[in-house]
Amino acid sequence: MYQHGGDIYSNNVKLDFSANINPFGMPYAVKEAASNAIENCVHYPDAYCRELTKSISIKETIKQEYILCGNGAADLIFRFVLAKFPKKALLLAPSFSEYETALNTINCYITYHVLQEECGYCLTEQILNKITEEIDVIILCNPNNPTGILIEKDLLYKIVSQCQKTNTFLFLDECFLDFVQNGEKISLKEQINYNKNIMILKAFTKMYGMAGLRLGYCICSDTTLIKKMRSVNQSWAVSIPAQAAGIAALKETEFVQKTIKLIQQEKQYLLLELKNIGICCYASSANYIFFKAEKGYYEMLLKKGILIRSCHNYRGLSDGYYRIAIKTHEQNKILIEALKEVKNNVKGNYDTGNNV
Repeated sequence: MYQHGGDIYSNNVKLDFSANINPFGMPYAVKEAASNAIENCVHYPDAYCRELTKSISIKETIKQEYILCGNGAADLIFRFVLAKFPKKALLLAPSFSEYETALNTINCYITYHVLQEECGYCLTEQILNKITEEIDVIILCNPNNPTGILIEKDLLYKIVSQCQKTNTFLFLDECFLDFVQNGEKISLKEQINYNKNIMILKAFTKMYGMAGLRLGYCICSDTTLIKKMRSVNQSWAVSIPAQAAGIAALKETEFVQKTIKLIQQEKQYLLLELKNIGICCYASSANYIFFKAEKGYYEMLLKKGILIRSCHNYRGLSDGYYRIAIKTHEQNKILIEALKEVKNNVKGNYDTGNNV
């Protein structure tokens, strides 16, 4: 069974709200760079992605040797797990399933911190009690997937402090932080230079509409770990077109700002419309909205050619939880009209959750 959103291949899909990709798609300059790079594909790619890591280094103001590029964020999650080889890990539930899948490949013992619905699925200081000397690695996603909820900055610092006390490695997925207003201020990137026990994961997938090209990177000042992560994978993980596209994407500052503005505007529109329909949403800071409704929404929308993300296969969730990407206004209007029709055809009513 397909575990993620974006499965447009198994269904007749006209509109895909299941994958959280930039509604503007891929910038023209990025397409052009990838297309032009085809001419060089007679050669092997640079296994070290030197030009790309140099560009990332400048953008992130991080030393080049602290950066490792991969075939999307998922590739780097698996590489991290294989290189670090933790015996015991701590995960949130719900959160991105690829963490658990990667850890299971090495038979790592996983303990879970279950986020509570009555707390709006927000992470609280209770997590600090779970970070003990027995935990080798904690993996967090900020904002979390599928809820879109940010971890408070003060709590993040407390987690970092607790990890230092217990010698627990913090793997922090910030792939969706690009869509958050002033996300740079929320990032733990400034910790990297003096804390070798943190790795930050980033991706080009969502912001630059490059899901099919596969490109991500991680940042960590433990260069020994970075080298080991490089060694546990095939030599040419990032193609020549992907590297060229990444370099071009890093120059798209206006595109990023335009995207953030659209996401904020359309998120408010969707939240208001969903509330008017009577659907309970949660306070997402990302480019998607997590909500709880009746069972059957996924199937009934799919009959209309609209694919949303059913979150029933996230640990800690069940049928009736969904996630939708924020798209253009016209596309969002189509979704809302379809949801109104579905709401009228589905029996039952749920009042729980944090309405926003």
